[in-house]
Amino acid sequence: MSKVTVLIPAAGMGKRMGKTVAKQFLPLGDMPMLAHTLLTFQRASEIDEIIPILSKEDMEICLREIIERYHITKVKTLVVGGKERQDSVQNGLHKLEKDASVVLIHDGVRPFVTHDMIKETVDHAKRGECVTVGVPLKDTVKEVNEIGMVIHTLERSRLWAIQTPQAFPVKIIRRVYEDSYKQNFYGTDDATLVERSGGKVRVIMGSYDNIKITTPEDLLLAEEILKRR
Repeated sequence: MSKVTVLIPAAGMGKRMGKTVAKQFLPLGDMPMLAHTLLTFQRASEIDEIIPILSKEDMEICLREIIERYHITKVKTLVVGGKERQDSVQNGLHKLEKDASVVLIHDGVRPFVTHDMIKETVDHAKRGECVTVGVPLKDTVKEVNEIGMVIHTLERSRLWAIQTPQAFPVKIIRRVYEDSYKQNFYGTDDATLVERSGGKVRVIMGSYDNIKITTPEDLLLAEEILKRR
């Protein structure tokens, strides 16, 4: 039987948040932000294992205050993150078990991921596809030069803001990671590495609520989303 694992990069310090506590441990409602994220994957029957990727300093607090407190039983191991997000994911890929066939990668600070997103990305990856969730852009996007003048306006109807989760067959994502490191290339997300290698990535509808919380303003918005839910 094939195994589905989700890697949760959560090793960032969150300097833009301006707090002494790492952003993933800040309270959102009555739980730490990261607990919301992990519990959604815990409840998803499609997910067999959760691997949080953390800074060395945060290991103990995550284990005690989140995994044990909220009974997140799908976490069997914790992984120490690397210098960049891509390094952290690479560390997580090294910890996948031999029977892992599909891997999801999801930002620890996107607590509003839904079961529908998880199920749909897993279904596509099980069919051999690479897939990410995203949403169509609402704003007009202009390319601007170094002195602030517009070069041209991009066609908005074809532009999407990309989110996570992103899901991949394990063999594909391992290969593109190896290729990226050989060429010393770092991408802003995992799907970029697949695209760069010539692979195809499907985009499916995410949610405008599926925000990545990185600033104090994001945290205020997240509290409102939580109340609405």
